[in-house]
Amino acid sequence: MIDPSEPVFRFAPSPNGLLHLGHAYSALVNFEMSQAIYGRFLLRMEDIDTVRCSPAYEDQIYDDLTWLGITWEQPVRRQSDHFDAYQHAFEALESEALVYPFTLSRADLKRQVEAHEQAGDIWPRDPDGAPLAPPRQPDADLHMDDIWPWRLDMKRALEIVRTPLHWHEFDLENEAKAPKLAEPERWGDVVITRKDTPTSYHLSVVVDDALQGVTHVVRGKDLEQATAVHRLLQNLLGLQAPLYHHHDLVMAQDGRKLSKSNNDTSLKSLREAGMTPIDIRRMVGL
Repeated sequence: MIDPSEPVFRFAPSPNGLLHLGHAYSALVNFEMSQAIYGRFLLRMEDIDTVRCSPAYEDQIYDDLTWLGITWEQPVRRQSDHFDAYQHAFEALESEALVYPFTLSRADLKRQVEAHEQAGDIWPRDPDGAPLAPPRQPDADLHMDDIWPWRLDMKRALEIVRTPLHWHEFDLENEAKAPKLAEPERWGDVVITRKDTPTSYHLSVVVDDALQGVTHVVRGKDLEQATAVHRLLQNLLGLQAPLYHHHDLVMAQDGRKLSKSNNDTSLKSLREAGMTPIDIRRMVGL
């Protein structure tokens, strides 16, 4: 675990849509926690999806955060400018035979899962409910083709790590909580790179946090279980582990999770309707 004597926080949205109330809550909690302990506050654009992300959304993020009263250090890190760093991390995993090309298409995997479950058997799923990939096949290295996504060999990774992994949470008062056991095996062989993107969220986020010296990661509870995968990758790549705070989610009135596709909760639309930053803070419980 890193030494948090020089605290560094970060807010890392994806510029593939408009920020909504949930993003506002996460950004404000991040920023105010950093201010409370005289820490640095960084802004990072997680724009590895170069098709859906756009400069227009990025500019709107800057505008919305400034309107909320949030300031950040320059320059802003854009993941799309650092694919070489993720490639270097990928090659480190590849050198240890920890990744392999997954040659089963999404359609083929879906058919396998449906046939399996129609036969009355249960197909294992990850914490998000997605079907796990079948175990790595012995001849997988015979199909090394750039069109295939590459997955982490979870079984081999756990054999290398051996000891149980944990992560350390802290609360809103920056008090440490009991360590949490990481169970990356629940995620199976996660995707490390895709055919259309030379990295994945899991790989890029741990590389970025380490390169930027992030000591405190503040994000929603919807990413809490994924921390197990991040702790595994940090261990495999020799990266320091930050402290974590997974905050409650801001939900819509009908109980659903907020989405960028629901424009009625976007900060832009709320601003245009006459809302103020104080109104936003009240709406998210601050």
